[in-house]
Amino acid sequence: MKVSCLQENLAKGLSIVSRAVATRSTLPVLGNILIATDNGRLKLSATNLEIGITCWVGATVQEEGSTTIPARTFVDLVNALPAEQVDMELSIRTHTLNIKCGRFDNNVRGIDAHEFPLIPTADDQNAIHIAPEALRQMVEQVAFAAATDESRPILTGVLSKFENNPSAQAGQLTFAASDGFRISVRTTALPEPIGTPLSVIIPARTLAELGRIVGAGGPQFGPQENPVSITITPAKSQVLFHLDNVDLVSQLIDGNFPDYNPIVPKKWSTRATINTAELMKAYKAANVFARESANIVRLAIAVGEESLGHITVAATAAETGDNAGEMDAKVEGNPIEIAFNAKFMLDVLSVVGTPQITLEMTTSTSPAMLRPVGDEHFTHVIMPMHLASR
Repeated sequence: MKVSCLQENLAKGLSIVSRAVATRSTLPVLGNILIATDNGRLKLSATNLEIGITCWVGATVQEEGSTTIPARTFVDLVNALPAEQVDMELSIRTHTLNIKCGRFDNNVRGIDAHEFPLIPTADDQNAIHIAPEALRQMVEQVAFAAATDESRPILTGVLSKFENNPSAQAGQLTFAASDGFRISVRTTALPEPIGTPLSVIIPARTLAELGRIVGAGGPQFGPQENPVSITITPAKSQVLFHLDNVDLVSQLIDGNFPDYNPIVPKKWSTRATINTAELMKAYKAANVFARESANIVRLAIAVGEESLGHITVAATAAETGDNAGEMDAKVEGNPIEIAFNAKFMLDVLSVVGTPQITLEMTTSTSPAMLRPVGDEHFTHVIMPMHLASR
């Protein structure tokens, strides 16, 4: 193998694929990155057997070939090189890759590429397409609500429902995630009808990685512009995402996602329409004290005349002190005092994406629902915390 490319492009490609490198594995080759020539481009691949990422970088190929290089060594070395052309040449006999850039000359020993696991490539024939910005927003608004505790593997995933929307004669994708204390649901329209409706559970970590890649764009051509292709294998064991210069493949989580619909409130006794930025500032201030008292932040909602209401956001820490922030809001229904986890509220407020939100509540012990004003496709349900009597 003999190939040349720009240091900037190589570094960007490595930053994308290196996140799939196995950190602990009995197979040494999983700690390596596959580097290979592929139709006049340089292909970089990494996998931990649960997720695999392949990225293509523009290059000048003089001799075809492939090898695997220790990921940490390769990434750190390329990042340290000057922003010039990188020339790489493989010695097949010793599995050593010679890397030259500017006045730097490096030799890195690798492992034969034949030992590297085969990473499936996307088949666009049966793919479902979605706009990259819509997908990025869906991931941002849902993946954070998935559980991180592996004791219930199903909840570490995001329920992904591909179905048809009868009223719009088009497809529809719904993401839903829950960690047992909150539920995030986001729906978006697809440009084409779905052949056969299906539901799968995609690991939240996979979607978070996908969101980062879509947001960062391709390694050479800026933001992702073409639709992202999504392919589910016939056995429903893997999902493949195809972008302009990146393929991501992941194992799916087997099992049945809990039915969250009975938990979603169908009515309310108090509804408040609040400025998102003001509420977020109040919660950030309250969190300074709440983080020392189980993250409890009290929300007192008072009803005024002609739907003009008043909201107090307060937190108390026995050792540190207390805080109270006030704001005006449009309030309908009954006054209420309720407590929410400060971190959970900050998580959702940071991804709402609209200037105002509505918060709908029934009692201080019942689930509350948060919706962005002007966006009917996103719903977030949050469980209140126990409010001790004062």
